[in-house]
Amino acid sequence: MNQSANSPAALIEQRLFSAFKIRDYLYLWLGMLGSAFAMNMQLVAQGWLVYEMTSSPIQLTWVTLSFMLPQVFFSLIGGVLADRIRKKPLIGWSPMVNGIATIYLTAVIFSGAVTFWHFIAIGVLNGTLMALSIPARTALIPEIVGESRIFNAMAFNTAAWNLSRILGPALAGFMIAQIADGDTTSTYGVGWVYVVITALYFFSGSSVLLITHSGEPTQPAKNSALQDTLEGLRYVINSPIVGGLILLSILPFLFGLSINTLLPAFNTDVLLAGPDTLGLLMTGMGIGAIVGSLVLAKLSGLRRKGRWLIATNLLWGLSVALFGLTETFLWAFLMISFMGFVSAINMSMNRSLVQLQVDQHMRGRIMSIDLMSHGLMPIGVLPIGYIAEHVSVAAALVTSGGILILTTVIAALALPAVRRIDTGYTQR
Repeated sequence: MNQSANSPAALIEQRLFSAFKIRDYLYLWLGMLGSAFAMNMQLVAQGWLVYEMTSSPIQLTWVTLSFMLPQVFFSLIGGVLADRIRKKPLIGWSPMVNGIATIYLTAVIFSGAVTFWHFIAIGVLNGTLMALSIPARTALIPEIVGESRIFNAMAFNTAAWNLSRILGPALAGFMIAQIADGDTTSTYGVGWVYVVITALYFFSGSSVLLITHSGEPTQPAKNSALQDTLEGLRYVINSPIVGGLILLSILPFLFGLSINTLLPAFNTDVLLAGPDTLGLLMTGMGIGAIVGSLVLAKLSGLRRKGRWLIATNLLWGLSVALFGLTETFLWAFLMISFMGFVSAINMSMNRSLVQLQVDQHMRGRIMSIDLMSHGLMPIGVLPIGYIAEHVSVAAALVTSGGILILTTVIAALALPAVRRIDTGYTQR
């Protein structure tokens, strides 16, 4: 189908920053940026301290699981809430609660009494709040910007997360290395990182509370919460496109994000480097990702998106495997930057396509199912973590990337409806 100059896709392609013309989206984006900075700084700080405390890749894996598993148990509840109550309070108060919890953890870290279980407990809380609020945040975006700007807005939403990867990890690594005066085993530097994280969580909540659009549900609740949940599940199962897109988003979360868990161990055991280098590697991923987000924001009218989605899945797996084979910082930096580039395009495109396939009154539930499926990450992370523990970190990453490539090929062959997606605006 040919696109006219007035079609939504053509309009987005011409206006790179069109979503930011909407005031409420700017506040929502700033809130996302604050939370993303906090989470990425937290990832470096807790990863470094936990590995210093335990010297165990599998312990790093369990810290990651404490954050991911609540997504399996609470995401569907978050989706039902997003479709039944006002979205703004749910989105705004979640980072506030995270900020309060982080104040407590900061005090424990400064006291020197912090243990592995403190990070597990805070991880469970962070994951639960994310599961309850992210479906509402994602479903609110098309309400604010309209369907014609979905690809643009979702691309910049991803860019907010990836901009935080550029500055957040580098700042956290620098603070740990410099404030502790070279003693990277000290909890003092990590404690000050958590002071900054606390401030960022409160900034995030304050920004969201400035939004004027309340996110009222478009339809009154007629069924029970359980019936609403089952309706969403049936919709995904019966839709070849929506179900296929969610499946293609699960695979990278199972086998493409293992690098996030194992990167501190790879940095220490393979590159023999410190926290500043760990921060630079995560910054490299962020640089690639923000470039990828900007590319998608500009090319929102790209044709044959289904095929591009599958291709970026394959390239994601290839980059993980090649990263596992690197032994120098330069090649590791280049490969992780490329991984960030293709992963940003993949995730933004997938989520935007899903949004365009469902009606507004069901978006919260569908996005919660998407988020819940990402909580299946332990199925991939645990065996990969086992390989890292008993063979090597490099072998684990090569295995993870190879499995992602293989499973993507199988899924692509089984999903002709996804392969046929063109611009994404006419599939509903």
